[in-house]
Amino acid sequence: MSRLPSLFLSHGAPTLPIDPSMPSGEFAALAAQLPRPRAILMLSAHWGTDQPVASTAEAPETIHDFYGFPRALYELRYPAPGAPDLAREAASLLGAAGIPAQTQPHGLDHGAWVPLLLMFPQADVPVAQLSIQPHRDPAHHYAVGRALRPLAEDGVLIVGSGQITHNLRAADFGAKPGDADPRVAEFTAWFEARLAERDIDALLDYRRRAPNAVQMHPTDEHLLPIFSALGAANDDYSLDIQSLGTFQRALAMTNYVFGEHAAHA
Repeated sequence: MSRLPSLFLSHGAPTLPIDPSMPSGEFAALAAQLPRPRAILMLSAHWGTDQPVASTAEAPETIHDFYGFPRALYELRYPAPGAPDLAREAASLLGAAGIPAQTQPHGLDHGAWVPLLLMFPQADVPVAQLSIQPHRDPAHHYAVGRALRPLAEDGVLIVGSGQITHNLRAADFGAKPGDADPRVAEFTAWFEARLAERDIDALLDYRRRAPNAVQMHPTDEHLLPIFSALGAANDDYSLDIQSLGTFQRALAMTNYVFGEHAAHA
């Protein structure tokens, strides 16, 4: 099997699978252009721990970690099989790289199951989730990704799930799609230019160098998974960008593929 790319997904609101105004179909289009993985290792912004924890759940629970949404959303399930062997391998690779890691059973939070439901609706690809460390910096998460690189050579799709811009305090939930705060475009243009240049040093220092960084990410847990996806990619990765628009003025929905032969979505 050829080396799989790594991904960063902007998973949007939990209502993505049931809201026709949101770009749900594009996730399926992206998945259709990727090599089929034997398993998925998912890093979501919504599972944070002091040190990396890999889930060994045999049948991960669908976690509805949100409140006040339509009942139909709470009835959704994503019954994908777990990948406990993959979880243990990921923890072992991290430990060998000097990054202490643990394993324990854990379900799939909405940052994991929402995009997977759209990309692999048959729920027939085993998935393990790996926690992020919200108190640690981008360099730590990049090192996590580098340690996990061998998995991509063995049919594993490494996916970071968060949001390229995420400031809920600046969001206007009555705004029309496309009515975006101009600072969103300034931030994403800078970030995507650095991605295209493979300027890892600048990206890891984004909070100091990127325009409007603190406004776009008052806390950076929703961006941290992209650094693990970057770390998992080859040094000479190709970049593919799937831009789905900006919603609620402040929440950009953009997906990124890092690979030798990136998908063209």
